[in-house]
Amino acid sequence: MLDLFSGLSLGIGLSLALALFFVLAFEFINGFHDTANAVATVIYTKAMPPNLAVMLSGLFNFAGVIAGGLGVAYAIVHLLPVDLLINVNSTQGLAMVFSLLAAAILWNLGTWYFGLPASSSHTLIGSILGVGLMNAIMLGTPLTTSINWQKAIDIGLALLVSPLVGFAIAGLLLWTLKRKWPLAKMHKTPDTRREVSGKKHPPFWNRLVLVLSAMGVSYAHGSNDGQKGIGLIMLVLIGIVPGKFVLDLDSTTYQIERTRDATVHLQQFYERNGAALSDYLSLHKGNGSEMPAKFRCEASLTMPTISALLKSVEGIKNYNELTPDSRTQVRRYLLCLDDTAKKVAKLPALPAQERKDLENLRKDLTATTEYAPFWVIVAVALALGLGTMVGWKRVVQTVGEKIGKQGMTYAQGMSAQITATAAIGMANVFGLPVSTTHVLSSGVAGTMVANGTGVQFATVKKILLAWVLTLPAAMGLSAGLFWLSVKIFV
Repeated sequence: MLDLFSGLSLGIGLSLALALFFVLAFEFINGFHDTANAVATVIYTKAMPPNLAVMLSGLFNFAGVIAGGLGVAYAIVHLLPVDLLINVNSTQGLAMVFSLLAAAILWNLGTWYFGLPASSSHTLIGSILGVGLMNAIMLGTPLTTSINWQKAIDIGLALLVSPLVGFAIAGLLLWTLKRKWPLAKMHKTPDTRREVSGKKHPPFWNRLVLVLSAMGVSYAHGSNDGQKGIGLIMLVLIGIVPGKFVLDLDSTTYQIERTRDATVHLQQFYERNGAALSDYLSLHKGNGSEMPAKFRCEASLTMPTISALLKSVEGIKNYNELTPDSRTQVRRYLLCLDDTAKKVAKLPALPAQERKDLENLRKDLTATTEYAPFWVIVAVALALGLGTMVGWKRVVQTVGEKIGKQGMTYAQGMSAQITATAAIGMANVFGLPVSTTHVLSSGVAGTMVANGTGVQFATVKKILLAWVLTLPAAMGLSAGLFWLSVKIFV
């Protein structure tokens, strides 16, 4: 990290510092929303004192970011069209990054101010969709190619289904607890326990489960939402200092050879399935090895792209041996081949086993492009933790007292948190970004319904309104900011 700004002009250095600040500010504000939800229940039920809860939550977020992998990070990045990712070092690409971050920060601050558990995931994804669509409009290209629609649909379904799952499972879990142990102390609220028993804290076992599940939510949140910040920082680094970050310069000789072998096997794969893929890849026109003067990512140029990539990395044992321009070109080849392979895998003519083989080849192909330096991971984890410690109180009050018609019981808190941990953990396995806010809030609402106390429709209405408006509002904000920045600076 120390040599990050070395060799950069003053203007480029300032742009890089500002862009990194924007990303970390987004993650810091994310702590107001999503990470605060992780400790909302444990603080409200008096299972832990606030200062200790947010400190431990920050530590578990830190651990979650470090151990969470990069599947979600690059799911966010690949919402953008491959043409933009290939040319992300352009001024227009940087305008997109600043626009989507500014839009996400503005919306998150506004909803936090009103104490609404709004979703940072929805905000970020809406911002990405907005700049992608506006980019297509300004360039006059089809809207169908403005963003990666298949990835957007997958993420959209995850964001839509996860709160419903949270509502249903948390409600079912509470119903089970009430059926099995109807008279247990876990069904008291903190106020009731203090008034009836004169005790401030939950019963021991309930308290233990509340603490452990809260830390589970924090860990799962770090591994999911933290990755979004990691993806954004990598987008910034690749855009402003591509020579240092388009490829993982710490890749071992073995990793580079694995990438080269995957490219050779990909070539053999296409040749083996030539009959099924000839029309899509234009194989009937001859494999060829000639690339156009200006690189284009097109399915018809797949075989020439493979040949150009193999020639570029031939005999290379360390990416530092390549010039900065050559590294950028290698990354373009890799991203293009990966994008084409994703589309080929969806062709109905391709047998199921071949589709599985292609997926494995894609993982090896992108091993040295889908990465993140350790300092990036640490910076995002710290930003999330600090955000939690500053802005948790507003969201705690909303989750604990304003969703239901009465305060939350210990059993409700346990049910909602266990459900949130499981749901977010499963999303991490499949590399899908979900909203900690909506999963936990809907889980609390589900327990209120199952408890027979009902919900405060005024609060639920506000949360649903924020849920519905976040995507279009973020899209509109980012699209407008992008249009303005292009007009002024590009």
